[in-house]
Amino acid sequence: MSEFHPEVLFSLKGKVALVTGGSRGIGKMITQGLLSAGAKVYITARKKESCDRTAEELKTLGTCISLPADVGTADGRQGLLSRFMEKEDRLHILVNNAGANWGEAFSTYPEDAFHKVMNLNVTSVFVLTRDFTGLLEKGATADDPARVVNIGSMDGLHIPTVSRTGTFAYTSSKAAVHHLTRDLAIQLSSRHITVNAIAPGFFPSKMTDFVFEKYKTDIEANCPLKRVGKAEEMAGVAVYLCSRAGAYTNGAVIPVDGGTSINHQHVQVSRD
Repeated sequence: MSEFHPEVLFSLKGKVALVTGGSRGIGKMITQGLLSAGAKVYITARKKESCDRTAEELKTLGTCISLPADVGTADGRQGLLSRFMEKEDRLHILVNNAGANWGEAFSTYPEDAFHKVMNLNVTSVFVLTRDFTGLLEKGATADDPARVVNIGSMDGLHIPTVSRTGTFAYTSSKAAVHHLTRDLAIQLSSRHITVNAIAPGFFPSKMTDFVFEKYKTDIEANCPLKRVGKAEEMAGVAVYLCSRAGAYTNGAVIPVDGGTSINHQHVQVSRD
């Protein structure tokens, strides 16, 4: 019965992971979880300084390596792949976390902002997964598939109103990430690669700092558990999906939002 022991079931020893947007927020939380479970983790971020700083900080948990890249551009994605292949010949875990948001009233919402958000939040997820598939295949077996974990959002499951600002591109992009996850799960399953998505609710991050400052009381009121998420709760679901415990989970979108996305009595406010 040793295979049911948590140290075996949730171990990531010997695994190599890549986390985009891993220098802060949810990406950093996931990186902390993967490192603590024994994985070797490469993190990317557009800003080299913050990527290097986080990698150095997290080395107390395990092997964390900074590979700065702007995955919102074709050149950045190709450069990331090339530099990763100089260091590793296989990949076991790809976490597509890098993303952007834009909040503005409907009447003035800029078209270029819509394109920017969709490109980073959706296009980069598809392209990175496609381009790293060969390395993921090399790290995969039938009994222990390679894993792709896409970071969606509860805002791809419901329409948020608590921030009083229209986030039209963000909500659309995250719904697209959820459906792309299902599509990729079908496409890659024959190669022994599972693809799942996490749909976070509100967690402390640079993206939520402003909203927390102004509307945290409403955010907590909208959540059935009456609070925001904790770092270990994001790390935990990521470790589950990437470990033996999650080897048979495929094409799933897992909300980690305290039930907020199913609460239909949330605050109704104008976003104009």
